[in-house]
Amino acid sequence: MVGAKKDRKREDSSERGLATRSSGTLSKPAPSLTVGALERALLAEFPVVDAETWDRTGLIAGDPARLVSGVAVALDPTTRAVEAAADAGANVLVTHHPAFLAPPDSFAPASSPAVSPGAVVWKAIERGVALMAFHTALDVSARAQRVLPGMLGLSFERVLEPLPGAPDKGYGQLCAVVDEGGLSLGQLAARCTSVFARPPRVWGGFDRPLDRVVTCTGSAGDLGRACLGARADCLVCGEIKYHEALDLSQAGLAIVDLGHDTSELPLAGVLASAVEAVGVPGERVSVIAQQDNWAYPETVRI
Repeated sequence: MVGAKKDRKREDSSERGLATRSSGTLSKPAPSLTVGALERALLAEFPVVDAETWDRTGLIAGDPARLVSGVAVALDPTTRAVEAAADAGANVLVTHHPAFLAPPDSFAPASSPAVSPGAVVWKAIERGVALMAFHTALDVSARAQRVLPGMLGLSFERVLEPLPGAPDKGYGQLCAVVDEGGLSLGQLAARCTSVFARPPRVWGGFDRPLDRVVTCTGSAGDLGRACLGARADCLVCGEIKYHEALDLSQAGLAIVDLGHDTSELPLAGVLASAVEAVGVPGERVSVIAQQDNWAYPETVRI
């Protein structure tokens, strides 16, 4: 009778489309990774020591002892991103930007930190999603150095401002133009439009020929002065202040401003690859789309 019951269970499972697997001492254990172990593995790739002192790196909210069921990756840790992660079956949300820099002074349910500073943390705890961020540690990482140069068809030469003792890490990527027929500023701007599906702001003559280009995700900060020192023709960045762009343009530097989020959205793919590399199966890793925040009137026919 016991054998017959087992046979019926196998038949029932087969009819329901469920896979059966054996149990016992020789069975292969299911892969398991705790939230804390995932954080330690990612910190080995994006160390706290590489990040800016004002930044927040690693686990921000969540239980380190909980097993990872799935990981969602995004640029920004919004309440919507937390909801999307949980709905996708992920209990960890790994982002580029942290949920906060200064500690929130209140935690309450809300749609945004603009309404309640701790809204994202509240939502994460409510939905059981741990929050991790790798911001400036990712910006300066060796993984990030080839992203923009590769997307724009430029030949990466070296990090413009390397970290002390780490020439493969730092800010800005000095690149050479390798197009046989040369590359003008207008052609580079058109390439940016094609690659990122949005037009950048451009400062400089479109017919200007380019030989050396510096790329930079996010804010350019004071990288413009280093561009002048390296005799670069153009800086492609996520954003730059007006008066800084004015001064640099008068010093001979062309500027392509992609938009902060546009320049950094590809880093979500870098994070997803890193998560898979430390042992999370690819089918348990998802990337949350956040590229449609802005709209452009010139692309809308009235």
